[in-house]
Amino acid sequence: MTGDAPVPTGPLTGWRVLVPRPPLDPAPPTPPPTNLAVRVQSSHPDGAPAVAGSHSHAQEGVAGSHSHAQEGVAGSHSHAQEGVAGSHSRGWGGGGGAVSPAAMALVAAGAEPVVVPLVRTVPLDDLTPLDDALLALGSGWYEWLTVTSQAAVAVLAERAATHDDGLAALLGRADVRVAAVGPGTARALEALGVRVDVVPPVRSTAVDLVAALVATGAAGPRTLFPRGDLAATTLADGLTAAGWAVDDLVVYRTVPAGPPDPQVAHAWAGGDVHAALLTSASTVRALLDHLGPPPPATRVVVIGPSTQAEADRLGLRVDAVADRQTLAGLVDALAIHVARTGATPGTPPTTTEDSP
Repeated sequence: MTGDAPVPTGPLTGWRVLVPRPPLDPAPPTPPPTNLAVRVQSSHPDGAPAVAGSHSHAQEGVAGSHSHAQEGVAGSHSHAQEGVAGSHSRGWGGGGGAVSPAAMALVAAGAEPVVVPLVRTVPLDDLTPLDDALLALGSGWYEWLTVTSQAAVAVLAERAATHDDGLAALLGRADVRVAAVGPGTARALEALGVRVDVVPPVRSTAVDLVAALVATGAAGPRTLFPRGDLAATTLADGLTAAGWAVDDLVVYRTVPAGPPDPQVAHAWAGGDVHAALLTSASTVRALLDHLGPPPPATRVVVIGPSTQAEADRLGLRVDAVADRQTLAGLVDALAIHVARTGATPGTPPTTTEDSP
């Protein structure tokens, strides 16, 4: 249209890329610059944003072997995903709403994001155990709080605000130390005024978080580990083996989103979606359940080793694995794959392309 700002160009110009919609979807934000063209599928039939609970963070891109959160993105309070809906973002699902930082990074790289709800995060029916755990945190029962998803941060923040002066005040009162699996989860905590003491220096995985905590030299401390129902036991098992007392508490559930928009399903089946970025093991399963296996030319990029393991288990070809377990790391991984292999949208991989 005349007068529109130019569409960004970059290493992924011409690529149409599927990215999961944040499981906990915020209300639509202030309209962004009109040069952002992001296709967004609503996860509700009437186009309203899907919100589970009153918090609206997104996903960091973390996942344990069954989780959103132990690899680097996972949670939905993202794991950091603020909403963008541009002048062309009526989308294939007919709804505006929030998209992820991955979508914004894709736009900056010249790609067209297709934001699709694959999973969503919902609160538990009974929050009494969580309320008891927060009371114990404030009383000094725990030396550490260990968090592996932004979804968990959002749930903690909501309940702490309901029954106390907020999460930061509750933790500060008992001088509780805090560990986060990755930078997205750390930022979500810091946005609430919480001081984060430990973040793994390289990879945002449960294994690396265990190593970072053990390296603090703490002698047999007790930690609260709030998690989703699909999270792997990697962190709890690792800390327990190292002599820590771990109270492993499920504080939210991850469930499949509704059926995909027919236009999205048609584009996926026809190869008009050129790549998919997958942020957790649950998004791998949901992608295959909702949309089916990708066409041969569709590249698949996953956020980390646990997500890759689930893809391998289900027979899904993985073309690239992010070096950094963040949403921006996912986009970088696709751009590096394209640059290294010379891949073009709609062209199947050649037999000479290296596997990740």
